[in-house]
Amino acid sequence: MTTDQLVQDSQINLESWGKERGIKQFMVNFTDILGMQRTKLVPIRAIGRMQKGGAGFAGFAGGMDYMPSHPDMLVMPDADAVVQIPWQKDLAWVPGNPVMKNEYSAQAPRNVLRKQIADAAELGLHFKIGVEPEFSLLNADGTSVSDVLDSRTKPCYDQQSMMRNYHIISEVSDYMLEMGWGCYQADHEDANGQWEMNWDFDDVLRMADQLSFFKFMIKYVAEKHGMRASFMPKPLPTLTGNGLHAHISAWDGTGKDAKTNLFAGSGDTPAGRHGLSETAAHFLGGMLKHGTGMTVICCPTVNSYKRIGAPSTASGATWAPKDITWAGDNRVHLVRVPGGGRMELRLPDGATNPYLMPAVIMAAGLDGVRNKIDPGDTHDMDRVVDADKVVEPAKLPQNMLDGLRSYEADTQLTETMGEEFSKSFLKLKHREWENYMTHFTQWERDNTLDI
Repeated sequence: MTTDQLVQDSQINLESWGKERGIKQFMVNFTDILGMQRTKLVPIRAIGRMQKGGAGFAGFAGGMDYMPSHPDMLVMPDADAVVQIPWQKDLAWVPGNPVMKNEYSAQAPRNVLRKQIADAAELGLHFKIGVEPEFSLLNADGTSVSDVLDSRTKPCYDQQSMMRNYHIISEVSDYMLEMGWGCYQADHEDANGQWEMNWDFDDVLRMADQLSFFKFMIKYVAEKHGMRASFMPKPLPTLTGNGLHAHISAWDGTGKDAKTNLFAGSGDTPAGRHGLSETAAHFLGGMLKHGTGMTVICCPTVNSYKRIGAPSTASGATWAPKDITWAGDNRVHLVRVPGGGRMELRLPDGATNPYLMPAVIMAAGLDGVRNKIDPGDTHDMDRVVDADKVVEPAKLPQNMLDGLRSYEADTQLTETMGEEFSKSFLKLKHREWENYMTHFTQWERDNTLDI
């Protein structure tokens, strides 16, 4: 990606900011291609130097597609995104933008997203996003639900479970409110031990940072109480998987300068009748066009396809899409349009990279805007009850290898996401698939040993 000012343009001096708040250490953070968060601990005496020159990481060791022979990958802290950690007041967390050889690393997920943000701004579009992260509270070894009394067939919104886990959920909610995120609800979800927490939607980069921090935060709080918080798409075989639905809108500015929702509209078209503008309809058309290609970014693990390809679960529904369809306020489709100038992509799961997920949504949707792609008509019937009335739509990939091949075949999408990123992502994920394929399972022994 092209070089811009490597020292992040910010009014915040991290050293001064930290001294005012009693900060002793900074966690300089980046997220690697496979979604793992990496960090270096920097004392306040050195944070000024890091803000100007970056914290050094060995990219090969840090989950990036570099070799041991590459020079340091320097992570430039984005001071505007710094967070005072609410449960450890003398510690701050600051995400950064990786730099390699004096240029922003084109394979670093946060940089991939920043490129899409810049491309959208050229079209006068500034995206905001809201997320619905689902996670499971499991026992420490991850083999079962931590709350042994949480055993109902339909446990969604269960009040008694909420009280038994109140200490976890309320602690995290309080932290979000303290940080100004605007937490507005939390609930027990459809699977035993499954939870969801919601906070106010925001500019896309800020929300990606918040989602990264949220995952860090809920895992810490759960571990403190002897549990494991897991975003694994399908952590328990018979239960509903962990999704991460994304609500997308485009505005005429960022932050408080955003006055007009450019996705809100009306008209005598399928999209218009559901409250979408022409621009939003074209964005939706782009997402549908690239639905198979974007799947492996939104559903990036072998386990992901046990969620989107699952038969009915113990509760009676999977709440996960299988086909490339859209509708109004109907939760069994790839895209739901509940009104209010936004659309909900129901494809992503809890394993998705917080930066790559919105990046691929924007890359796909902006193609629709540029080329005025028609999303077609809705599928407003119930695709479960009325399955015999549905014209068979395109299917989502059924496993990770199909997902990788679909992404690789969608050359327009891979080029928009960046050739270096796409090449590195495909290389690392194919390696992951090959590693999986060397693993022998009990199912194979049970079903083929005596053939």
